[in-house]
Amino acid sequence: MEIRTGELSNPHVIKLLQTHHNDMLKHSPVESVHALDVSKLTHPNITFYSLWIDNNLAGVGALKALNTTHGEIKSMRTSSNYLRQGIAAKLLTHIVEQATLRGYKKLSLETGTAEAFLPAQNLYTQFGFKECEPFGDYEPDPYSLFMSKML
Repeated sequence: MEIRTGELSNPHVIKLLQTHHNDMLKHSPVESVHALDVSKLTHPNITFYSLWIDNNLAGVGALKALNTTHGEIKSMRTSSNYLRQGIAAKLLTHIVEQATLRGYKKLSLETGTAEAFLPAQNLYTQFGFKECEPFGDYEPDPYSLFMSKML
Protein backbone atom coordinates (compact mmCIF):
# COMPACT_ATOMS: atom_id res chain seq x y z
CA MET A 1 0.00 0.00 0.00
CA GLU A 2 1.27 3.45 -0.94
CA ILE A 3 -0.35 6.84 -0.38
CA ARG A 4 0.79 9.37 -2.97
CA THR A 5 0.34 13.13 -2.98
CA GLY A 6 -0.97 14.51 -6.25
CA GLU A 7 -1.48 12.18 -9.23
CA LEU A 8 -4.32 14.38 -10.53
CA SER A 9 -3.15 13.90 -14.12
CA ASN A 10 -3.24 10.10 -13.78
CA PRO A 11 -6.04 8.71 -16.03
CA HIS A 12 -7.12 6.24 -13.31
CA VAL A 13 -7.52 9.09 -10.83
CA ILE A 14 -9.41 11.21 -13.35
CA LYS A 15 -11.76 8.32 -14.11
CA LEU A 16 -12.43 7.64 -10.40
CA LEU A 17 -13.15 11.32 -9.75
CA GLN A 18 -15.56 11.41 -12.71
CA THR A 19 -17.27 8.28 -11.40
CA HIS A 20 -17.50 9.91 -7.97
CA HIS A 21 -19.11 13.06 -9.38
CA ASN A 22 -21.56 11.11 -11.56
CA ASP A 23 -22.55 8.95 -8.59
CA MET A 24 -23.21 12.04 -6.46
CA LEU A 25 -25.59 13.30 -9.16
CA LYS A 26 -27.62 10.07 -8.82
CA HIS A 27 -28.39 10.85 -5.17
CA SER A 28 -28.52 14.65 -4.98
CA PRO A 29 -29.62 17.50 -7.25
CA VAL A 30 -26.78 19.26 -9.07
CA GLU A 31 -26.92 22.32 -6.78
CA SER A 32 -26.37 20.04 -3.76
CA VAL A 33 -23.37 18.18 -5.19
CA HIS A 34 -20.16 19.57 -3.70
CA ALA A 35 -17.70 17.09 -5.22
CA LEU A 36 -14.73 18.89 -6.78
CA ASP A 37 -13.53 18.25 -10.30
CA VAL A 38 -9.85 17.80 -11.16
CA SER A 39 -9.31 21.49 -11.93
CA LYS A 40 -10.63 22.56 -8.50
CA LEU A 41 -8.60 19.89 -6.73
CA THR A 42 -5.41 21.50 -8.09
CA HIS A 43 -6.06 24.68 -6.06
CA PRO A 44 -3.09 25.53 -3.81
CA ASN A 45 -5.17 25.20 -0.62
CA ILE A 46 -6.01 21.55 -1.43
CA THR A 47 -3.73 18.55 -1.03
CA PHE A 48 -4.90 15.51 -2.98
CA TYR A 49 -4.04 11.96 -1.94
CA SER A 50 -4.39 8.67 -3.78
CA LEU A 51 -3.95 5.22 -2.27
CA TRP A 52 -2.40 2.53 -4.44
CA ILE A 53 -2.08 -1.22 -3.94
CA ASP A 54 0.34 -2.95 -6.31
CA ASN A 55 0.09 0.09 -8.61
CA ASN A 56 -3.71 -0.19 -8.72
CA LEU A 57 -5.73 2.82 -7.60
CA ALA A 58 -7.70 1.86 -4.49
CA GLY A 59 -9.05 5.23 -3.39
CA VAL A 60 -8.69 8.99 -3.22
CA GLY A 61 -9.26 11.82 -0.77
CA ALA A 62 -8.22 15.43 -0.24
CA LEU A 63 -7.54 17.91 2.53
CA LYS A 64 -8.60 21.51 1.98
CA ALA A 65 -7.29 24.33 4.16
CA LEU A 66 -10.23 26.51 5.18
CA ASN A 67 -7.94 28.65 7.34
CA THR A 68 -4.87 28.09 9.52
CA THR A 69 -6.75 26.02 12.10
CA HIS A 70 -9.62 24.42 10.17
CA GLY A 71 -9.47 21.84 7.39
CA GLU A 72 -12.06 20.10 5.26
CA ILE A 73 -12.08 16.58 3.89
CA LYS A 74 -12.97 16.48 0.19
CA SER A 75 -13.40 13.93 -2.59
CA MET A 76 -13.25 10.73 -0.55
CA ARG A 77 -13.89 7.78 -2.84
CA THR A 78 -12.94 4.11 -2.90
CA SER A 79 -12.45 2.30 -6.21
CA SER A 80 -15.19 -0.27 -6.80
CA ASN A 81 -12.67 -3.15 -6.80
CA TYR A 82 -11.60 -2.22 -3.26
CA LEU A 83 -14.92 -1.59 -1.51
CA ARG A 84 -15.26 -2.87 2.06
CA GLN A 85 -11.52 -3.51 2.38
CA GLY A 86 -10.67 -0.63 4.72
CA ILE A 87 -9.38 1.74 2.03
CA ALA A 88 -11.51 4.69 3.12
CA ALA A 89 -10.42 4.19 6.74
CA LYS A 90 -6.75 4.16 5.67
CA LEU A 91 -7.18 7.36 3.65
CA LEU A 92 -9.17 9.02 6.43
CA THR A 93 -6.49 8.09 8.97
CA HIS A 94 -3.85 9.65 6.70
CA ILE A 95 -5.87 12.83 6.19
CA VAL A 96 -6.52 13.23 9.93
CA GLU A 97 -2.79 12.74 10.58
CA GLN A 98 -1.90 15.36 7.96
CA ALA A 99 -4.41 17.82 9.43
CA THR A 100 -2.92 17.27 12.87
CA LEU A 101 0.61 17.81 11.54
CA ARG A 102 -0.54 21.09 10.00
CA GLY A 103 -1.75 22.22 13.41
CA TYR A 104 -5.43 22.24 12.55
CA LYS A 105 -7.71 22.30 15.56
CA LYS A 106 -10.82 21.24 13.65
CA LEU A 107 -11.57 19.01 10.68
CA SER A 108 -14.93 19.14 8.90
CA LEU A 109 -16.70 17.54 5.97
CA GLU A 110 -19.90 17.53 3.96
CA THR A 111 -21.54 14.31 2.85
CA GLY A 112 -24.93 13.39 1.51
CA THR A 113 -28.09 12.46 3.39
CA ALA A 114 -29.41 9.77 1.03
CA GLU A 115 -29.21 6.11 2.05
CA ALA A 116 -26.26 5.61 -0.33
CA PHE A 117 -24.19 7.83 1.98
CA LEU A 118 -24.80 5.77 5.13
CA PRO A 119 -21.49 3.86 4.85
CA ALA A 120 -19.60 7.18 4.66
CA GLN A 121 -21.60 8.62 7.56
CA ASN A 122 -20.86 5.52 9.64
CA LEU A 123 -17.15 5.70 8.85
CA TYR A 124 -16.93 9.36 9.86
CA THR A 125 -18.87 8.66 13.06
CA GLN A 126 -16.44 5.84 13.91
CA PHE A 127 -13.61 8.35 13.54
CA GLY A 128 -15.25 10.73 16.02
CA PHE A 129 -16.95 13.15 13.64
CA LYS A 130 -20.22 14.58 14.87
CA GLU A 131 -23.02 16.34 13.06
CA CYS A 132 -22.58 20.12 12.96
CA GLU A 133 -23.94 23.27 11.36
CA PRO A 134 -22.85 24.23 7.84
CA PHE A 135 -19.31 25.65 7.79
CA GLY A 136 -17.28 27.72 5.35
CA ASP A 137 -19.37 28.72 2.33
CA TYR A 138 -21.95 25.96 2.78
CA GLU A 139 -25.62 26.75 3.29
CA PRO A 140 -28.20 24.53 5.01
CA ASP A 141 -29.34 21.89 2.52
CA PRO A 142 -31.59 18.86 3.03
CA TYR A 143 -29.23 16.83 0.82
CA SER A 144 -26.14 17.68 2.89
CA LEU A 145 -24.96 16.40 6.24
CA PHE A 146 -22.18 18.43 7.87
CA MET A 147 -19.80 16.82 10.33
CA SER A 148 -16.76 17.97 12.26
CA LYS A 149 -14.22 16.78 14.77
CA MET A 150 -11.88 18.63 17.08
CA LEU A 151 -8.27 17.52 16.73
